[in-house]
Amino acid sequence: MRWDNLRLAEAGQADPAAPLFARGAVTRTFDTPEFAGMTFYEIQARSIINRVPGASRVPFEYTINPYRGCGHRCVYCFARKTHEYLDLDAGADFDAKIVVKVNAAELARKELAAPRWGGHHVAMGTNVDCYQRAEGRYRLMRGILAALRDAANPFSILTKGTLILRDLDLLTEAADVTEVSAGVSAGFLDQEVWRSVEPGTPNPRRRLEVCATLNDNGIACGVLMAPILPYLTDSPAQLEATVKEIALSGATHVTPIVLHLRPGAREWWLGWLSREHPRLMPRYLELYGRGAYAPKSYQQRISAQVRELAERHGVGRATPATARRLPPRRNPAAGP
Repeated sequence: MRWDNLRLAEAGQADPAAPLFARGAVTRTFDTPEFAGMTFYEIQARSIINRVPGASRVPFEYTINPYRGCGHRCVYCFARKTHEYLDLDAGADFDAKIVVKVNAAELARKELAAPRWGGHHVAMGTNVDCYQRAEGRYRLMRGILAALRDAANPFSILTKGTLILRDLDLLTEAADVTEVSAGVSAGFLDQEVWRSVEPGTPNPRRRLEVCATLNDNGIACGVLMAPILPYLTDSPAQLEATVKEIALSGATHVTPIVLHLRPGAREWWLGWLSREHPRLMPRYLELYGRGAYAPKSYQQRISAQVRELAERHGVGRATPATARRLPPRRNPAAGP
């Protein structure tokens, strides 16, 4: 079973109020504003390096995910459905009930040293963000990165979190012995949309500053321009503003991805849309009425626009760090 690695090494007393996987886990809440209303289930996972099913059509084969659920609370998150396999819901539970694999670093070191391990590339942040706010308390990534560094095992990280810069020392040490790359996810710069659909994330301009810092320190970092939200962040002016600042960040590349609405995310997103932008509901039902993805013609049009803008603004053309400066945020006091 895909979720066997979430079972506890030792079963505890049954708690009918807790999810099945969490029986015997340590359940914590923290009396701090950033974790208000959140519950953390600290578990002893059985394994930490996961093989990705071949049908997933992703450019990597192995992942490490120290958390399940995500405090970023992105309304559109494709990973929401995975919470249902844990006897939790894909909506509010995904945002507020976080599984923490407290033995992740220990398992990573053990599995990377196993004779059967082939030194494959490991991708992180591909399901939920490994640098979500919980990482500031649990600090699991430092142990995981140290294990990857010591094994000289290639890896990549995708994140919306600025906390990755805390581990810049480990990233640069690992880059001395193996292939290390990073990506930041920033689909748009619109401040109103950001606050509404990504309420637990750092400001997208701060994410681009992370991209600049990583590249300045020798960690190749591109930008996943995702998701591009139809009728909300896809105007020519919005696309150009975003790509222009991505270029200024020194990003090695930009990859645009239009919003997709898989089960779990679909219901949560459409519920949000009906409350916040009811006038857009007919348009979204037209775009996504037949499946999770917008029509290919729409996707291709957006991708072509971003490619042209990237070429025009020089994304991928190295800019000396001393000459590269991101524009100031419009309201530095707004948001994390």
